Amino acid sequence: MAFHLLQKLKNRHFLSLAGNGIMSVLGMLNMVILYRALSVDSIGMWVFFLSILLLVDTFRSGFLTTAFIKFYAGAAEQRKRDVIGSAWLIGGAITGLLVLINIPAYIFSGYFKNPSVVLFVEWFGIIYIASLPYFIASCVVQAEQRFDQLLCIRFFSQVFFIVFVMIMALTHTATLQNIVYAYLAGAALTSVFTIVMGWARIDNFKDRTRECVKEIFHFGKFSVGTTLSSNLFGASNTMIINFMLGPAALAVFNLGQRLMEIIEIPLRSFAATGMPELSAAHNAGDRAKVIETMKRYAGLITIALLPACAGAVLLADVAIYIIGGQKYIDSEAANILRLYMTFALLYPLDRFFALTLDVIHQPQINFVKVLIMLAASVIASMTGIYLTGNIYGVAVAGIVPTAIGTAIGYWALNRFYPFGILSVVTTGYAEALNLIRLWWGKLMVDKVH
Repeated sequence: MAFHLLQKLKNRHFLSLAGNGIMSVLGMLNMVILYRALSVDSIGMWVFFLSILLLVDTFRSGFLTTAFIKFYAGAAEQRKRDVIGSAWLIGGAITGLLVLINIPAYIFSGYFKNPSVVLFVEWFGIIYIASLPYFIASCVVQAEQRFDQLLCIRFFSQVFFIVFVMIMALTHTATLQNIVYAYLAGAALTSVFTIVMGWARIDNFKDRTRECVKEIFHFGKFSVGTTLSSNLFGASNTMIINFMLGPAALAVFNLGQRLMEIIEIPLRSFAATGMPELSAAHNAGDRAKVIETMKRYAGLITIALLPACAGAVLLADVAIYIIGGQKYIDSEAANILRLYMTFALLYPLDRFFALTLDVIHQPQINFVKVLIMLAASVIASMTGIYLTGNIYGVAVAGIVPTAIGTAIGYWALNRFYPFGILSVVTTGYAEALNLIRLWWGKLMVDKVH
């Protein structure tokens, strides 16, 4: 019985889901500590700093993550070494470019009036250098579908940071500057860990080839759009709220959005495990299987999210109190969460439509789609604030880019292989019933034995 349980726990879907789940729990724990240790304005500044940091890093992760997996998975051993070495070259070049931009920005940081911007300008370059090895290591282990190792990398990156933050909270030394020090230390220690474990594969840098660099670069310059779609809209909202309403409003908005991790956990997990399956179907020339696989993943997640969304809407006030504490209980945070949860069921469609477009070699459509979505998001959010004068305008406007992205993705995939959008839901429902029957059947067999 224990052996069978262990085998099930080694399932790649479970490991990916568990990894994202554990990271979200740790991230939530860290957020609980920070929201209680820092003032509302300081939290708003930290949210701005982290959002822009992750957005800018998207140009590195967007260039490399999808392209790396595509060219690495299933390749010959020499080809794998070429891909790793070429990824190190591109990743290092992008990091170096960001550092070069950081130098003059740092020199003239005294001219920036917004303290959130000053904080970002002072630190983003050195943080990108510190995180490069563990970013490359994450690409390698994900391409090899070693989600146990990916879990280790993500776990240590969060735990190092949380330990430092907890020490500061207990010793009453938690300031915004010290939080940044803790974040930098966590990134550096995680990178050292991946180098020691041999997962970063720095020694493969010598295996880089000009041809492989060109392949990754030309694919990556478009696939960056898919990664941007996950981060860009939140970052644009962060900037709009920070500059139009101030860091205190940003802190409340971020708290209301934080429980959207309920949606992001399965999306990230199944996107990681679904991409190799989609790629295999496309490489075999089976268009029908590509679309059927996409429908199975997107539909199943949509069905699975229904009770989670309903529960979040009903228990929003309780969740906000647990995470933010008493000072946020009468704020707009709970209603922000409810508003986002009402249209979150479109997220699986948008995410897997975009992922499938990358797999079928149409990353340029994703790139154009993201530009359209971004423009729509900015216009809708600014209009929302103008009409309401508060963060509710931004929350309501959030449905605009999601609906546009879903519509464009559906149109593009229908050109590849026609299907009805409702068939995604029916396929997901059938897949959910099938999984329940299988689970129930195995449970009965285990009881007999």
